[in-house]
Amino acid sequence: MEDLIFGSLATDEARLRSIRSARSGVTHLQRPTPRDPEPGMPVTLTLTVGPEHLLDRAWVYWTDDGSDPEGALGQARNGQAAALECSGVEWDTLVWGYVRTFTGSIPAAQGGRVVRYRITASDGQSEVFADNGSYYAYFVDSDPPPAWAKDAVIYQIFADRFYSSAPDFPRIEGKPSLKCNGTLNGITSKLDYLADLGINCIWLTPIFPSPSYHGYDATSFFEINPRLGTLEDFRVLLDQAHARRIRILLDFVPNHWSDEHPTFVEAQELPDSPYRQWYTFRKWPNDYQTFFGVRNLPQINLRHPEARSHMLDAAKYWLEFGVDGFRVDYCIGPSPDFYAEFRRVTRSVKPDCWTFGEAIDPPDSQITFWGGMDGSLDFMLVEAFRAAFATQKWNARKFNDFLDRHETFFPESFSRPSFLDNHDMNRFLWMAGGDKRKLRLAALCQFGLGGAPVIYYGTEVGLSQNKDMRQGGFALHEEGRLPMPWDTRQDRDLLEFYTGLCHLRAAHPASREGKRTTIFCDDSILAFRRSNDRESLAVVLNFSARPVSTTLDIPERSLVYATSSDISAKPASSRMQIDLPPFGGLVLTSGE
Repeated sequence: MEDLIFGSLATDEARLRSIRSARSGVTHLQRPTPRDPEPGMPVTLTLTVGPEHLLDRAWVYWTDDGSDPEGALGQARNGQAAALECSGVEWDTLVWGYVRTFTGSIPAAQGGRVVRYRITASDGQSEVFADNGSYYAYFVDSDPPPAWAKDAVIYQIFADRFYSSAPDFPRIEGKPSLKCNGTLNGITSKLDYLADLGINCIWLTPIFPSPSYHGYDATSFFEINPRLGTLEDFRVLLDQAHARRIRILLDFVPNHWSDEHPTFVEAQELPDSPYRQWYTFRKWPNDYQTFFGVRNLPQINLRHPEARSHMLDAAKYWLEFGVDGFRVDYCIGPSPDFYAEFRRVTRSVKPDCWTFGEAIDPPDSQITFWGGMDGSLDFMLVEAFRAAFATQKWNARKFNDFLDRHETFFPESFSRPSFLDNHDMNRFLWMAGGDKRKLRLAALCQFGLGGAPVIYYGTEVGLSQNKDMRQGGFALHEEGRLPMPWDTRQDRDLLEFYTGLCHLRAAHPASREGKRTTIFCDDSILAFRRSNDRESLAVVLNFSARPVSTTLDIPERSLVYATSSDISAKPASSRMQIDLPPFGGLVLTSGE
């Protein structure tokens, strides 16, 4: 995505390097089948071996008691071992050689078990473990995402920037602090605003103690940032939100935390500290793995049992406190076997909790988290939204073709919350050149698709930004994190439009659970249907900067929502005559 601030596959060069590395190496890439096994299901594994590795046999080592599997040359030292069979060879021009494929299986396991495994390839004398020695795991269960997730309309709040009753809100400190004076009590005082908007789920950016304004560098996962409030303040927020039938999700960051975290401070100061193993020091004390090379964000070694337990205990603590789930930050960072334990703990504490990850990766990577979490934020869809509606690099036909393929790729049980913008990218309205017609059209489409829609705070009242986040090769995130306006700067018409979208979503189950089919598509117009066994909705969108007219032979005759008042939908014999202004859209229903 051209305006995404970070990501391991942000450029064509990075993507080519990744593909070459995977195809030329000894690679599994977390590809079990099925990805989310239920009790009684064996699991099939696939391994590929690139042409530079003269390896002609392979094995899998596994355990189902939570311990690490170990073995060598097909002999298990802990757990069990099984041979993989060579199932094929294919030529790969990119790596200019033949790639071997091996397949095998792990027997079915009982429900509630964490199965941990490693895969290796060998020439009979030495062996190479797949994916640089990674440990993989899956949790055997039969628990789809909670039913309430389908009905969710999420509101993302940047806690520092949302609201405070202080007379000087918003007061943003100068650089390098950039801290604002938003509080948890401020959020509580605006719950009626959010309830009236029609959202039923709040996602809070990190609220833990942190030296920064954004909170993605915690110094404790068991406390509340005193700048935002107290534990009791958070209890009041939870209780007041739940009383309004609004659930709360916390931003959970298992990959890294602040270099001011007490365990890291001790790990750097004491050569014999047990906390040294919580991190990966290439050369102690100052050369260590970090998040994207940022030295004040040391990466946590979740392969170490005590570090992993600490992180899982934090998730358990907040679920027991009353939160309803987690958005998991940078979920591609931790060791792949972490999420089986994460699923086991979160589901055991709160069976109806909802967890989804932030995987700024392509779909084949996002889907690897199926089973460890309920799903992933839909980064591919936000790229399509912005290309089709904000910058108009895609026409309606290309967008529809993307939707057809995208929705086919992901299983229905994989949660894909959708969004138009978030705290790590330019706001949609900025990308659209301030054209609110494009924002309305994109939002109408978003609320007409299957994934739970996310509203980034302020989007519903026209909050944009002053400058591009990308400046001089640097990312100035604060441009997309301006304080929420609570005065006459709010666009009340846009707020009313978003309120209508939320209530439309609540009133029509087909918009949340229906199947999508294309009714009509050309370069300018896309019409699609969402239907279940009780009703159908037709969504008609004009992607062009000119007015368009079309007639559709459809049973949906009642106009229930439109992006503007100058939209017309009238019966014409057995058809519907639809007239749309530039960037206009509407929703029709087959019901009354």
